[in-house]
Amino acid sequence: MIESCSKRRMLLAVTFLGGLTSLVLVVESHWTNGSKKTYPETLLRNNSVLSSCWLKEEYEIVEPCHLCNAFEINSLSVPACLLTHYKEVINCNTSGRVQRSCDRVAWIEERNFWIFEGLMLVLGSVSITAVFTRQKILDHRVLRRLQRQLASGV
Repeated sequence: MIESCSKRRMLLAVTFLGGLTSLVLVVESHWTNGSKKTYPETLLRNNSVLSSCWLKEEYEIVEPCHLCNAFEINSLSVPACLLTHYKEVINCNTSGRVQRSCDRVAWIEERNFWIFEGLMLVLGSVSITAVFTRQKILDHRVLRRLQRQLASGV
């Protein structure tokens, strides 16, 4: 079935599917809400229990999730950095200001995704160019061989 499609139809199909994929990604990114995450009730690390006031109290995010610096990770001074190397500062109503471990930063993940997609687009374009160039070279060789055979009278 795919062999019977012309190059123009294949290009239109690939373009349509690429556009549909982009549309789905944009719509999904607007519909999903990644801020609602569940955290373990207590995080055990080196026999110390981290505060988990955000599970029991109302809280406000003071600093959004960001990467811990090398000193905080290597010195083990911030227990929230040990688990994921990312932390966010929250202010619980009664317990006060605490730090908790969080997943990766959303905008970094999105940036890495788009970098990957761009690289795949470039790689695909280079591959398509190589295939079409190789096909032209092979077609030219066959044409020259036919011309030589016709010229020699075979």
